[in-house]
Amino acid sequence: MDILTNLLSLLFLPLGTSILIIALGKHRKKYAPIVAFMSAIGALSLSYILLKNLPESVHYSWEWLAFGDSKFYIGILLDNIGATMLAMVSIVALCIVTFSIGYMSDDAAKGRFFAGVAFFMFSMTGIILADNLIMIFLFWELVGFSSYLLIGHYFQKEEAKSASQKAFIVNRIGDFGFLIGIILTYWQFGTTNIELLSIQSGIDPSLMSTFIGFLLICGFIGKSAQFPLHVWLPDAMAGPTPVSALIHAATMVAAGIYLLIRIDFILTSQVLLFIAYSGTFVALFAGFCAFAQDDIKRILAYSTLSQLGYMAAIFGMGYSGIALFHLITHAFFKALLFLGAGAVIHACHHEQSIFKMGGLFKKMPITSITFIIGTLALCGVYGFSGFYSKDSILIAANDYNSTLFYFLVFGAFMTAGYMGRLIWIVFFGKANSEAASSAHEVSAVMTVPLILLSGFAIFVGLNAYWPFGLGASIVSDLDHLHHLSGYKEIHKWVLILGSAAWIVGLGVSLIFYGKGSSEDRLQLKFPKVFAFLKGRLWVDELYQYYVNHIQKPVAEFLSFVDEVILRGIIVRGGAGLVGVLGVGFRLLQVGKINNYVLWFFVGLLLFWLYGIDLF
Repeated sequence: MDILTNLLSLLFLPLGTSILIIALGKHRKKYAPIVAFMSAIGALSLSYILLKNLPESVHYSWEWLAFGDSKFYIGILLDNIGATMLAMVSIVALCIVTFSIGYMSDDAAKGRFFAGVAFFMFSMTGIILADNLIMIFLFWELVGFSSYLLIGHYFQKEEAKSASQKAFIVNRIGDFGFLIGIILTYWQFGTTNIELLSIQSGIDPSLMSTFIGFLLICGFIGKSAQFPLHVWLPDAMAGPTPVSALIHAATMVAAGIYLLIRIDFILTSQVLLFIAYSGTFVALFAGFCAFAQDDIKRILAYSTLSQLGYMAAIFGMGYSGIALFHLITHAFFKALLFLGAGAVIHACHHEQSIFKMGGLFKKMPITSITFIIGTLALCGVYGFSGFYSKDSILIAANDYNSTLFYFLVFGAFMTAGYMGRLIWIVFFGKANSEAASSAHEVSAVMTVPLILLSGFAIFVGLNAYWPFGLGASIVSDLDHLHHLSGYKEIHKWVLILGSAAWIVGLGVSLIFYGKGSSEDRLQLKFPKVFAFLKGRLWVDELYQYYVNHIQKPVAEFLSFVDEVILRGIIVRGGAGLVGVLGVGFRLLQVGKINNYVLWFFVGLLLFWLYGIDLF
């Protein structure tokens, strides 16, 4: 097959899979896992064939709509950035689908689940391959819709229903700004094609607009759950755990960072500065919040927020390639951690509180070892994939701004702290519940993806072990770092600080929380600190206050204006007045000549009284 056929096949394979699963009807429960697994294998095979034969980049475009002189196109763009994303998404998706076969085996609605996952992958693939902002936005909304379906999979539970609605509504806020930004981009540049925008912004830098840039990154703030639109992400844990891995690791939240990388040439220095500082803030803020969580999935959710902050921060500092590098390494070890959490939850009869676990290392050795590998990669321990990407972030941050550098180092310390807390409590010590006491290792269909992802969590940072080769933008940024003045000395200093961060973080967490603790010692010893962290800056409460005391009264007032004044008085009132006059005038039409003569003289009298000269 030629490249275009491969690309179209790769794009529409998951869509066809979703349609096929739905069409299976009453047989979908039995055959949906098989169809989804074969589709994931097919997508990975197509990615491999495509990327092995890919030239530097390919671009196809077709006219979609025409309004006078205005024409809109749909197209496919695949370059090193997109190729790197496709490789990662295909591998992680296969692992998640395989794991889901075991995890969702007893779910009566697993057919709907696998159909939703396939549709989600179609939407994400569309974002990666889109060659213009309008097409990205269309798939962007499909990702939002499919995530709404997946997060709300257990719609019988109020928590899942509310979480799916919250994710959908909060993302619409960011997407509204994104849409306005796209419209203004077209008005400013006359196109939304990514390649043409890059060329035009290079030829005429005066076209670049800070205002448009801030509008465009609204999409990133929503989809990648950046402050203050981060509130949907922790609640999204109400969905099945494989959905958490899919959304938090390789796809939905990564789409925001991918968007930034695609449009980095449009963003002005003011926008980049904002992203750098806000990303650093999120990295720290989410890390603090993780310490006050007892749900294993929520801890990982705040970890994802923190790591997205790292990606945003380094992007804002001008290193989009390193942001992509950390996106790739994070996708593998965070997918591993979420699936590992899913295995633990599955083995503990769907218990999610870490303080009701404990002693699982002996009972679940494969899950425990792979989870610890993912944790070490997340903490940036030397030799694991997270070290290479986080080390690069810290070196670049040190060159950009020493204050942000030290904040990010402190963030690394917190990462090791809250992940150490999780490890010591869940996997060591003694079991703290009957569910933990009766836990056992999960089936091979769930452990094999964990083992495979563990390999990537260790080796994906090394170019030699990356199956399709690192993207050119990553290599370019890493080469730039190597040529920094005093690189070797800086690297040694960063290595020392980075190592100290995870060593001290894990050590302090062990001393403070101990092994297999059944209670939160932070809450017991420092209740006010815990309450502050638990409050998460009370952003949810502020939103609720806004809805109850501002939005709702305004909506009620506007409803009154609409129903009573506009529709009631102006529309219905005017119509009622005309109706009454009509009835009155109809009463005058009695068909008797003497009545008509009487009203004729009454009319003359009225004209005379008002002084109107009729003759």
